[in-house]
Amino acid sequence: MRRIITNEFMSLDGVIQGPGGPEEDTTGGFELGGWSATQWDDSMQQFLNEVMQQDYDLLLGRFTYHIWEPYWPKQTGPIAEKFNRIKKYVATRTLREAHWEGTVLLNDNAIEQVKALKAGDGPDLQMWGSADFIQSLRRYGLIDQMNIMIFPVVLGRGKRLFAEGTVPGNFKMTRHIVSTTGVVIATYEPDGEVPIGRAGGG
Repeated sequence: MRRIITNEFMSLDGVIQGPGGPEEDTTGGFELGGWSATQWDDSMQQFLNEVMQQDYDLLLGRFTYHIWEPYWPKQTGPIAEKFNRIKKYVATRTLREAHWEGTVLLNDNAIEQVKALKAGDGPDLQMWGSADFIQSLRRYGLIDQMNIMIFPVVLGRGKRLFAEGTVPGNFKMTRHIVSTTGVVIATYEPDGEVPIGRAGGG
């Protein structure tokens, strides 16, 4: 069975919008794009290289694909070469054709199509961005691992990884690294329902 692994850059207040640059995603008038760019160090690059070098296909939501489709085919280097070579599965109700080589559109019941992908043979499925799609997959218990890079910034507005209405759940941390710039790189796996108790044991 294939695993679904999410990768997210996230602010302290849960925002994942536009980490890479000012023009990456200005939806809703977001003006703080590029908030992750100046906080990289060697440990973060090493973790990213490790993630990127694994064997995987991509699973993306429609909006993330909209950003990536015109960008990556024009880039060079190991990441671009891999992204351009592997399959890209895209959940979309509206897109009927794609120009990025290797793209497979999930135009029908995307959840059922993802279930079939997970049950089949092939490499793991990695996700970037795609917050709305991630929440849909979590609702059906389809996320196996979440890599979250938590940056020491508060943005105050923007698209959030766990927005209002997200599915409650418990997670266990399986790995963590703290960069020299204060970025917490944490790997989580689902671990059942939210444990309920009473503080102090009373």
